[in-house]
Amino acid sequence: MAENSVVVVGSINMDLVTRTSRMPAPGETILGTSFATTPGGKGSNQAIAAAKAGGDVAFVGAVGDDTFALELRQTLVDAEVDAEHLREVPGPSGVAAITVDDDGQNSIIVVAGANSHVHDLTESELAAIANADVLLCQLEIPIHTVTAAARHASTHDTLVMLNPSPAQTLPDDLVDAVDVLVVNETEERQLGEDTLSRVHHVVTTLGADGARYRGPTGERVRADALTVDAVDTTGAGDAFTGALAVAWNRGPQEALTFAGAAGALATTRPGAAAASPTRKEIDALLARQS
Repeated sequence: MAENSVVVVGSINMDLVTRTSRMPAPGETILGTSFATTPGGKGSNQAIAAAKAGGDVAFVGAVGDDTFALELRQTLVDAEVDAEHLREVPGPSGVAAITVDDDGQNSIIVVAGANSHVHDLTESELAAIANADVLLCQLEIPIHTVTAAARHASTHDTLVMLNPSPAQTLPDDLVDAVDVLVVNETEERQLGEDTLSRVHHVVTTLGADGARYRGPTGERVRADALTVDAVDTTGAGDAFTGALAVAWNRGPQEALTFAGAAGALATTRPGAAAASPTRKEIDALLARQS
């Protein structure tokens, strides 16, 4: 079965990652154990995860004219993501300040930078969306752009998958265009049943408890988490979502299982985009735990 082609309209950041033994309390200064800069951003992470999971992927977004821009672009290219639609705008690229503790838990502060300048979609970007199997979006770029992309996709029979993170109130026009919502338990509570009930397919990630699916006729599917040695959960949700977009046409059970394996493997290595596993790695984990 051929995997889906995916266009991601979303954010791309440089992650500034500090590791420490524990999270600091408010007002507390503690010593970190390491610091690194790694490419990230939910849009870029999910695009790279989808490409590594076997999808034909293009990315629509923006970088600044700073020193981070070239590395961010090259990261997409190295992952075989089509970066033709990656814009360069004046000012800084987006950044995310990430703290990871020894238990693999993380806290993240995102500064949008160039991502806030992704406004009107060009004709070539709209054509790419119309020709894809799946449009995958998040909420780290202006929500009116996400809405425009989703509405355009919906009118061209491109499946619209939205990871509404960071969670916020969704415009009615966006909700009506979404086919698949991918949320964690916090986002699920914040959006509320009124919003969730209007979307045909809802996938909820449950961390160490796996993931669940609710379909348009009340169909429910559960995929248990796979056993791995987790060291960093930073990129797990994005790896899951990118892989889910690629495998969606397999049906809910198989798609959730495949995405769950991608998310699990992403926790076994540090970083965000760099942590996403390859299709070969995903298949090998599933074979070992079948």
